[in-house]
Amino acid sequence: MWVTLKALSSFLSYLLIGIYLVDAAPTPKCYDTGNFITNSTYGKNRDLILASLPSNVSAKSGFFTASIGQNSDKVYALGVCRGDSTPDDCYRCVNSSTHDLIVSCHNQKEALLWASELKCFLRYANRPFFGILELEPTDAGYNTASITSNLTQFDTIRESLMDGVVGKASSGSSTLKYATGEADFTTFRTIHALMQCTPDLSHKDCDSCLRQSVSNHESCCHRKQGGYVQKPNCWFRWDLYPFYISNASTTAPSLSPPLPVNSASKNGDGGHSSHTLLIIIVPIIIFVVVIVILAAVILLKRNKKRKQDDQIRLATENFSDANMLGQGGFSSVYKGQLEDGRKVAIKRLSENSGQGEQEFKNEVMLLAKLQHRNLVRLLGFSFEQKERVLIYEFLPNSSLDSFIFDPVKCLQLNWEKRYKIIKGIAKGLLYLHKDSQYRIIHRDLKPANILLDEELNPKISDFGMAKLFALEQSQADTSKIVGTYGYMAPEYALRGQYSVKSDVYGFGVLVLEIISGQKINSFTNREVGDSLLTHVSCVLWLSYNWTRVC
Repeated sequence: MWVTLKALSSFLSYLLIGIYLVDAAPTPKCYDTGNFITNSTYGKNRDLILASLPSNVSAKSGFFTASIGQNSDKVYALGVCRGDSTPDDCYRCVNSSTHDLIVSCHNQKEALLWASELKCFLRYANRPFFGILELEPTDAGYNTASITSNLTQFDTIRESLMDGVVGKASSGSSTLKYATGEADFTTFRTIHALMQCTPDLSHKDCDSCLRQSVSNHESCCHRKQGGYVQKPNCWFRWDLYPFYISNASTTAPSLSPPLPVNSASKNGDGGHSSHTLLIIIVPIIIFVVVIVILAAVILLKRNKKRKQDDQIRLATENFSDANMLGQGGFSSVYKGQLEDGRKVAIKRLSENSGQGEQEFKNEVMLLAKLQHRNLVRLLGFSFEQKERVLIYEFLPNSSLDSFIFDPVKCLQLNWEKRYKIIKGIAKGLLYLHKDSQYRIIHRDLKPANILLDEELNPKISDFGMAKLFALEQSQADTSKIVGTYGYMAPEYALRGQYSVKSDVYGFGVLVLEIISGQKINSFTNREVGDSLLTHVSCVLWLSYNWTRVC
């Protein structure tokens, strides 16, 4: 309790003096090493990997590295949170800083950002930088007030404290290199220090980086009452009040100077001083008790909110076959249940498929921009090394093909329900083509990609093949034909030309399948026409009593 009392007294003294830390805003650094073009592959990779950082950094104990892309389009990214951050605080800091970094360095190939009060740090580049010590650029700031008394004693105490915290931080693990420490300057004034390295640094490089930071601070801000230094691999801050949450495992041994001995006078002044001291200390002790109670409540909530790593594997029982809902050429879909009880559908893309990676990028980039009741809702995603996972809302009735082509389930679909499904798909398609802020061509509209909720409302899914059009754009060409034959418009299947008309053609085939219950690629009734399309055409002609050889 006595240590806490001194810390609180130090904080109150800080408030009474009225000093402040120079430069409280986030500090982005955009490197002049090259730019990229808007909507380029590098730009999309950068946005994608930055979007993955908030959830991954907070879930991985505050530190995460990743890379995405190939050759000149490859992006490396790193995120780290301050050692005393909760997962929720970490997520909020990284999420906010990601947006700040994109806005400030919108087309630079390399950039970094130190968030406000060093609560988190982000960095990306078009070159590998993990585990490499870099001492520049450097950013520094300081409190405007200065130490005006006992300067020699102050320098000695502060130097010893910094040396201890450097040693503690650099001796950390491969997931956390962080330490704090305190040293008593006077009875009611305590020096507080915090140091941290990116955990990918070696012990030697972390030690070197922090000692260089301390040296930089001495040259610019000697005898100030607080300050900070930030480098690409390490940062530190110190002040005369507690600005972090202490943790026994990351706190360097405290240092206390010898206290001067003062004898009370015999004429009664000592009693007067004791009475004055009592008036000051009692309210402080009461305040400290309140703070301790509040801190206990916060810690209980913090521990309650902590989640186990790899929730996705737990939700799917490590992607067990028993939880598999379906499997395609580039992915498998599993049923899962999160810790809060929500049921989800988890799509796991195959590790060794280049097309699977492109599908992943498309679905994340497009579904993040689209919101409609007839489009499947993306809840989250994870990108770690070769593991690519998409998390969707769970739709209990699976896909449309499991109903219309099943001899038993199809009996549940009366004409009213079939019309409702057709109308819902049309609304979703109209939103993609016209009503959203983007123009999206799906390119793979088929019953397997239409999911049904508990009330048989349809939702268009699987945007791995989708293409984003400019609003004024009407057509595009491609040499790589993707999709499912039978649902492809002739001009797309033969010449690679696709447009909104391509989706409308697929929608037409889909409507015929919903009405007839027959598959376009395995039509068996050849009494009138040799395919579903020619069969319907002939039936329509004959229904009007027109002569036609079918």
